[in-house]
Amino acid sequence: MEIVAIQGHKKEGSGKNYAKQVRRSGLVPANMYKSGGGEATQFAVSIDDYRTLIYTSQFKMAEVNLDGKIHKCIVKDIQFHPVNEQVIHIDFLELVPGVKFKANVPLNFVGTAPGVKAGGKFIATLRKVNVITTPETAVDSMDADISTMELGGTLRVRDITTKQGVEITNTAAVPVALIEIPRSLRGGK
Repeated sequence: MEIVAIQGHKKEGSGKNYAKQVRRSGLVPANMYKSGGGEATQFAVSIDDYRTLIYTSQFKMAEVNLDGKIHKCIVKDIQFHPVNEQVIHIDFLELVPGVKFKANVPLNFVGTAPGVKAGGKFIATLRKVNVITTPETAVDSMDADISTMELGGTLRVRDITTKQGVEITNTAAVPVALIEIPRSLRGGK
Protein backbone atom coordinates (compact mmCIF):
# COMPACT_ATOMS: atom_id res chain seq x y z
CA MET A 1 0.00 0.00 0.00
CA GLU A 2 1.31 3.42 -0.96
CA ILE A 3 1.84 5.84 1.92
CA VAL A 4 2.00 9.61 1.35
CA ALA A 5 4.02 11.76 3.78
CA ILE A 6 2.27 14.97 4.81
CA GLN A 7 3.73 17.77 6.91
CA GLY A 8 1.11 19.23 9.24
CA HIS A 9 1.31 22.81 10.49
CA LYS A 10 -0.23 23.47 13.90
CA LYS A 11 -3.11 25.96 13.79
CA GLU A 12 -2.93 28.88 16.21
CA GLY A 13 -6.58 29.97 16.04
CA SER A 14 -10.01 28.88 14.90
CA GLY A 15 -13.10 30.22 13.19
CA LYS A 16 -14.11 31.32 9.71
CA ASN A 17 -11.80 34.34 9.50
CA TYR A 18 -8.79 32.36 10.69
CA ALA A 19 -9.57 29.62 8.11
CA LYS A 20 -9.59 32.28 5.37
CA GLN A 21 -6.16 33.52 6.55
CA VAL A 22 -4.82 29.96 6.46
CA ARG A 23 -6.10 29.46 2.89
CA ARG A 24 -4.60 32.79 1.75
CA SER A 25 -1.21 31.65 3.04
CA GLY A 26 -1.33 28.61 0.70
CA LEU A 27 -2.43 26.05 3.28
CA VAL A 28 -5.68 24.11 3.74
CA PRO A 29 -7.34 23.65 7.16
CA ALA A 30 -7.60 20.04 8.31
CA ASN A 31 -8.90 17.99 11.22
CA MET A 32 -7.65 14.63 12.44
CA TYR A 33 -10.06 12.35 14.29
CA LYS A 34 -9.12 9.13 16.11
CA SER A 35 -10.88 5.99 14.88
CA GLY A 36 -11.68 5.06 18.50
CA GLY A 37 -13.17 8.50 19.28
CA GLY A 38 -11.81 11.44 21.23
CA GLU A 39 -10.80 15.03 20.53
CA ALA A 40 -10.11 16.24 17.00
CA THR A 41 -6.72 17.79 16.28
CA GLN A 42 -6.77 20.91 14.11
CA PHE A 43 -3.89 21.70 11.77
CA ALA A 44 -3.17 22.87 8.23
CA VAL A 45 -1.50 21.14 5.26
CA SER A 46 0.25 22.39 2.15
CA ILE A 47 -1.40 21.93 -1.26
CA ASP A 48 1.72 20.17 -2.59
CA ASP A 49 1.58 17.58 0.21
CA TYR A 50 -1.99 16.35 -0.26
CA ARG A 51 -2.23 16.53 -4.07
CA THR A 52 -1.03 12.92 -4.66
CA LEU A 53 -3.30 11.69 -1.86
CA ILE A 54 -6.54 13.22 -3.13
CA TYR A 55 -6.36 13.49 -6.92
CA THR A 56 -6.11 9.75 -7.60
CA SER A 57 -8.41 6.78 -8.02
CA GLN A 58 -6.19 4.68 -5.75
CA PHE A 59 -6.69 4.16 -2.03
CA LYS A 60 -3.67 5.52 -0.15
CA MET A 61 -2.72 6.06 3.45
CA ALA A 62 -1.12 9.20 4.83
CA GLU A 63 1.55 9.67 7.45
CA VAL A 64 0.88 13.09 8.94
CA ASN A 65 3.90 14.60 10.71
CA LEU A 66 2.54 16.94 13.38
CA ASP A 67 4.96 18.42 15.92
CA GLY A 68 7.48 15.65 15.23
CA LYS A 69 4.98 12.85 15.83
CA ILE A 70 3.85 10.60 12.95
CA HIS A 71 0.12 9.78 12.69
CA LYS A 72 -1.02 7.04 10.28
CA CYS A 73 -4.26 8.26 8.67
CA ILE A 74 -6.71 7.95 5.81
CA VAL A 75 -8.70 10.75 4.18
CA LYS A 76 -12.22 10.62 5.56
CA ASP A 77 -13.80 13.68 3.95
CA ILE A 78 -12.85 16.48 1.56
CA GLN A 79 -14.71 19.76 1.09
CA PHE A 80 -14.38 21.54 -2.26
CA HIS A 81 -15.20 25.16 -3.10
CA PRO A 82 -18.53 25.16 -5.01
CA VAL A 83 -17.29 27.41 -7.82
CA ASN A 84 -13.57 26.85 -8.40
CA GLU A 85 -13.46 23.31 -6.93
CA GLN A 86 -10.35 23.98 -4.85
CA VAL A 87 -9.97 21.95 -1.67
CA ILE A 88 -11.08 24.11 1.28
CA HIS A 89 -10.99 21.51 4.10
CA ILE A 90 -9.77 17.95 4.71
CA ASP A 91 -10.77 15.50 7.45
CA PHE A 92 -8.33 12.71 8.30
CA LEU A 93 -9.06 9.60 10.35
CA GLU A 94 -6.13 8.51 12.50
CA LEU A 95 -5.83 4.74 12.45
CA VAL A 96 -5.46 2.96 15.76
CA PRO A 97 -3.92 -0.55 15.69
CA GLY A 98 -6.61 -3.20 16.15
CA VAL A 99 -9.53 -0.76 15.69
CA LYS A 100 -11.68 -1.32 12.59
CA PHE A 101 -12.38 1.47 10.13
CA LYS A 102 -14.46 1.88 6.97
CA ALA A 103 -12.88 2.60 3.59
CA ASN A 104 -13.86 2.79 -0.07
CA VAL A 105 -11.30 0.87 -2.17
CA PRO A 106 -10.99 0.43 -5.95
CA LEU A 107 -12.00 -2.82 -7.63
CA ASN A 108 -9.58 -4.47 -10.09
CA PHE A 109 -10.89 -6.91 -12.69
CA VAL A 110 -8.41 -9.76 -13.26
CA GLY A 111 -8.44 -12.51 -15.86
CA THR A 112 -9.97 -12.77 -19.30
CA ALA A 113 -13.67 -13.51 -19.65
CA PRO A 114 -14.62 -16.28 -22.15
CA GLY A 115 -17.77 -14.29 -22.91
CA VAL A 116 -15.66 -11.40 -24.23
CA LYS A 117 -13.64 -13.80 -26.41
CA ALA A 118 -16.96 -15.05 -27.82
CA GLY A 119 -17.91 -11.51 -28.87
CA GLY A 120 -19.63 -10.14 -25.79
CA LYS A 121 -19.11 -6.71 -24.29
CA PHE A 122 -17.65 -6.40 -20.76
CA ILE A 123 -19.46 -3.79 -18.66
CA ALA A 124 -18.21 -2.84 -15.20
CA THR A 125 -21.11 -1.64 -13.07
CA LEU A 126 -19.14 -1.03 -9.87
CA ARG A 127 -15.65 0.49 -9.65
CA LYS A 128 -15.21 0.69 -5.86
CA VAL A 129 -16.38 -1.35 -2.88
CA ASN A 130 -16.87 -0.43 0.77
CA VAL A 131 -14.81 -2.44 3.25
CA ILE A 132 -14.32 -2.68 7.01
CA THR A 133 -10.82 -3.59 8.12
CA THR A 134 -8.07 -2.86 10.63
CA PRO A 135 -4.83 -0.98 9.86
CA GLU A 136 -2.90 -4.27 9.98
CA THR A 137 -5.05 -5.95 7.29
CA ALA A 138 -5.84 -2.87 5.17
CA VAL A 139 -5.81 -3.31 1.39
CA ASP A 140 -5.37 -0.71 -1.33
CA SER A 141 -7.69 -2.55 -3.77
CA MET A 142 -9.84 -5.66 -4.18
CA ASP A 143 -9.56 -8.13 -7.07
CA ALA A 144 -12.58 -9.56 -8.89
CA ASP A 145 -11.86 -12.61 -11.07
CA ILE A 146 -13.78 -12.44 -14.36
CA SER A 147 -12.20 -15.55 -15.95
CA THR A 148 -15.40 -17.60 -15.53
CA MET A 149 -17.85 -15.08 -17.02
CA GLU A 150 -19.70 -16.36 -20.11
CA LEU A 151 -22.01 -14.47 -22.49
CA GLY A 152 -24.87 -12.98 -20.46
CA GLY A 153 -23.00 -13.71 -17.22
CA THR A 154 -23.03 -11.48 -14.16
CA LEU A 155 -20.43 -11.13 -11.41
CA ARG A 156 -21.83 -10.04 -8.04
CA VAL A 157 -20.29 -8.65 -4.84
CA ARG A 158 -20.61 -12.08 -3.18
CA ASP A 159 -18.31 -13.54 -5.89
CA ILE A 160 -15.35 -11.35 -4.85
CA THR A 161 -12.82 -13.22 -2.74
CA THR A 162 -11.60 -11.22 0.23
CA LYS A 163 -8.42 -11.24 2.25
CA GLN A 164 -8.68 -12.40 5.86
CA GLY A 165 -9.61 -9.48 8.11
CA VAL A 166 -11.32 -7.53 5.30
CA GLU A 167 -15.10 -7.50 5.04
CA ILE A 168 -17.03 -6.04 2.08
CA THR A 169 -20.10 -4.12 3.27
CA ASN A 170 -21.84 -3.68 -0.10
CA THR A 171 -25.01 -5.74 -0.56
CA ALA A 172 -23.98 -9.25 -1.70
CA ALA A 173 -26.45 -9.37 -4.64
CA VAL A 174 -25.27 -6.11 -6.26
CA PRO A 175 -23.83 -6.72 -9.75
CA VAL A 176 -20.16 -5.77 -10.16
CA ALA A 177 -19.77 -6.61 -13.85
CA LEU A 178 -21.65 -8.28 -16.69
CA ILE A 179 -21.04 -9.59 -20.19
CA GLU A 180 -23.59 -8.12 -22.57
CA ILE A 181 -24.64 -10.23 -25.56
CA PRO A 182 -24.41 -8.20 -28.78
CA ARG A 183 -27.44 -8.00 -31.03
CA SER A 184 -25.64 -9.95 -33.79
CA LEU A 185 -25.24 -12.96 -31.47
CA ARG A 186 -28.81 -12.88 -30.09
CA GLY A 187 -30.26 -14.06 -33.36
CA GLY A 188 -33.01 -11.47 -33.30
CA LYS A 189 -33.67 -8.43 -35.43
